[in-house]
Amino acid sequence: MWRNRHRTFITMSAIFFAVILSILTSSLKTGIFDNLVKNLVGYFSGYVQVHQKGYWDEQILDNSFCASDSIKRKILATEGISSLAPRLQAFALASAGDHTKGCLVVGVDPLAETDITGLPSRIITGRYFRHDESSVLLSEGLATRLGIGLNDTVILIGQGYHGSMAAGKYPIVGLVKFGTPELNDQSLFLPLKAAQDLYGAIDMITAYVLRIDNPDEMNDISTSLQGRLGKDVEVMTWQQMMPEIEQHIRTDTQNMQVVHYILYLLICFGVFGTLLMMMAERRYEIGMLIAIGMKKSKLIIAMAFEMVLTVFLGCLSGVIFSIPIVLYFKSNPLRISGSAATAYERFGFEPIFPASSGLIHFTSQALIILILGLVMSLYPVYKIWRMDPINAMKK
Repeated sequence: MWRNRHRTFITMSAIFFAVILSILTSSLKTGIFDNLVKNLVGYFSGYVQVHQKGYWDEQILDNSFCASDSIKRKILATEGISSLAPRLQAFALASAGDHTKGCLVVGVDPLAETDITGLPSRIITGRYFRHDESSVLLSEGLATRLGIGLNDTVILIGQGYHGSMAAGKYPIVGLVKFGTPELNDQSLFLPLKAAQDLYGAIDMITAYVLRIDNPDEMNDISTSLQGRLGKDVEVMTWQQMMPEIEQHIRTDTQNMQVVHYILYLLICFGVFGTLLMMMAERRYEIGMLIAIGMKKSKLIIAMAFEMVLTVFLGCLSGVIFSIPIVLYFKSNPLRISGSAATAYERFGFEPIFPASSGLIHFTSQALIILILGLVMSLYPVYKIWRMDPINAMKK
């Protein structure tokens, strides 16, 4: 292998950079979608929600339902569900001074919400509210639009339960920041009891947000829970609640697959080019070995071993060197700026490209490149099998 170090190094380098590029592309693709789901699902909607039947089609307080211990017991008795958080969700006009902005008001149980979505971890200034106080957490973007901040007062005006008037003023005890611009620009959080008092919906909630042990079993858990609760309520996964996000992920995944196929094609050309160079350099040598009586089968076996080791070492070194690169981009995501960032935010997406460090990216992409390299290495085998030693030794 190392008799001609430059030739072996060039061949291994082609495999090495191909593996790194392939792993990085796959990692960024998955990281972008995981970040999108995390921002929309993990930090707000949850993977599964339980509503009064018809609520999701018409999201008004009149379609809320009474929180009951029997429903909670049935939910928590379902395998795969570890906890739940009640919510009362509605809309209101938020006002401060001369500024008014429509906002999403979410009444949450402070303790349960911490376990489900980790709301306190989103606080950038101030503190988390208690269940027995009438105060609010304001999203950073909404606070900026209203021109207010920590310890200021916000006034809420809206329509309450069964058409009643909802109005109240609340001190701001903390500001929260979400990765999704849509949530960051319009969200306001109240303790559940304060929200129920504001809207005149005592003991009413609009949803139970569920925490599940394994997101991959989300659909099975949803189906099982629907059977337990009956037809008066609806159990919905995040994919059913936000089909546009699911469609976006599916479409982009297909587009990225096309990019990957093009990348694999370029990799094949790169590896094949190094093999052409290698065969051109060794044509005379191989022809002479055949002419003095060496069997082609032995030459093919020797060449096969050489190519297998070269491709394998190239893949292994590529995987090893790609690990710190992927971990770096996981901790320091690529951030888009300018008009491209504005376009992403307009569609409700955070303009960053984090990487995913899942083991599957390293193993699957290395295996694909290894197979492609081994398939390309059939070319030297074919050339040796068909080689005429007399023509091969001609200068």
